[in-house]
Amino acid sequence: MAVSAETDLRLGDLLAALSLATDLGNGMPLEKTMRTCLVAVSVGQSLGLGAKQLSDTFYATMLRSIGCTAFASEEAAAYGDDVTYRNTYFPVDFGRADEVEQATLANLARDEPPEVRTAAIERFFSDGPRIAVEMAATACSVAVRLADRLGMDKAVSEALTQIWERWDGDGFPFRITGTEIGIAARLIHLATVAEIDHRLGGRELAITNVRRRRGGWFDPDITDAFLDEASQLFSSLEQGSVWDAVLDIEPKPVMRIPADRLDSVAAVFGDFVDLKSPFTLGHSSGVAKLVAAAGELVGLPAATLRQAGYLHDLGRVSVSNGIWDKPAPLSVAEWERVRLHAYYSERVLSQTPLLSPLAAIVGLHHERLDGSGYHRNAPAAMLDLSARLLAAADVYQALVEPRPHRSAMTAPEAAVQLQSEAVAGRLDREAVGAVLEAAGHHAARMEWPAALTDREVEVLVLLARGGTRNEIAAKLFISPSTVHTHTLHIYEKTAAKTRAAIALFAMENDLLRS
Repeated sequence: MAVSAETDLRLGDLLAALSLATDLGNGMPLEKTMRTCLVAVSVGQSLGLGAKQLSDTFYATMLRSIGCTAFASEEAAAYGDDVTYRNTYFPVDFGRADEVEQATLANLARDEPPEVRTAAIERFFSDGPRIAVEMAATACSVAVRLADRLGMDKAVSEALTQIWERWDGDGFPFRITGTEIGIAARLIHLATVAEIDHRLGGRELAITNVRRRRGGWFDPDITDAFLDEASQLFSSLEQGSVWDAVLDIEPKPVMRIPADRLDSVAAVFGDFVDLKSPFTLGHSSGVAKLVAAAGELVGLPAATLRQAGYLHDLGRVSVSNGIWDKPAPLSVAEWERVRLHAYYSERVLSQTPLLSPLAAIVGLHHERLDGSGYHRNAPAAMLDLSARLLAAADVYQALVEPRPHRSAMTAPEAAVQLQSEAVAGRLDREAVGAVLEAAGHHAARMEWPAALTDREVEVLVLLARGGTRNEIAAKLFISPSTVHTHTLHIYEKTAAKTRAAIALFAMENDLLRS
């Protein structure tokens, strides 16, 4: 059942649960973000920071990786596996060429075929700095947009633009230095790396590396405060789950939101997931709207189903774009990784009472009545109508979207395919009927946001999905120069700076099904 409309929700509790998804997206163990937050805020307290600065640090740390999916497709294209790429360089001191080289040779694309791994390593050494700067700029701009939608203030947004900066000015993308970097970002720099080093190598490694990076990567004052408190901090990290400790350290007054804003929070994280691939842009919001409308037709609460739709694919971020964007058939090993994404979605949501009512529905969205689905191979008896509706809505929405191995189906084609799944006994007939009825009631759009023209919307959608100038020209039967002109107008009208920002604009304004 949905959260009571009269209940205020603690935002920190929601972010704690949803930060688990960003941990998955970075190839990190669950609660990595929360452990980092515990270190950052504790060091801030020892520095005597005020409540506002501590609050900014708390929320900026919890949202540290909310932009991590924005450049995933490009990272995978360059290095084979975006998740491993990001994971490889988190603890690496880019001020030391030997560390960068060692990490690259040991870990970059380590699970890819030899030829892919060799190409990825060569590409990193030839073009890595440019790609890293582009990644940071893209992730930062998207993180700020998503944080704004969650109600964060300017200081939090500023910190999210400075995640990859350094005290000595050798960071990116802006190469700012010293106290030009906000205090929240400076605390995050140290806390992020200290948590990783402690988890991988213990207290001695973490202390050694923090001390060595004093005045280079890390603010000297923050370094000294951390070293003074290191023993106590490490003890708090070694007690198992830090969930309760993180919520206890959330600065007062804690941020709360009305229960009727849960949809908007869920939508932010749905967009966070969908940005991971040009092929899934707008998928979660499409499923959310479709399943909610279908639920109303059969007398089920729309709010619960809508929230489940927004959040059903959180676990997708745990799987590399090298798999999601692969046009060829998946290997057995790749399919096993794909099958787990529904499990991870369920586990993320089950961690807090605020979202746990959605976990069971979400975890079943790839199950089928004949037991042929995943991850449980659950039989029909385990699938209630809510789960059956979500499964049908997910299939329909995916069919009308492009995928690496096929073009998007038309609505009539998708309807035929969905009905065939019901006839075959895989999807529920009532659920399929409700979803198809809901899908047939989209209102015609009379005007476009940002004063876009019809043609500009067509170009924008293809651009958001990663189309090149020539590909868009061929698709729309216009010249590449005309595409270029439209693209300039699109960037000007939307105030977007990157493809990911265009993609986010398209999702926010429901353009992808136009």
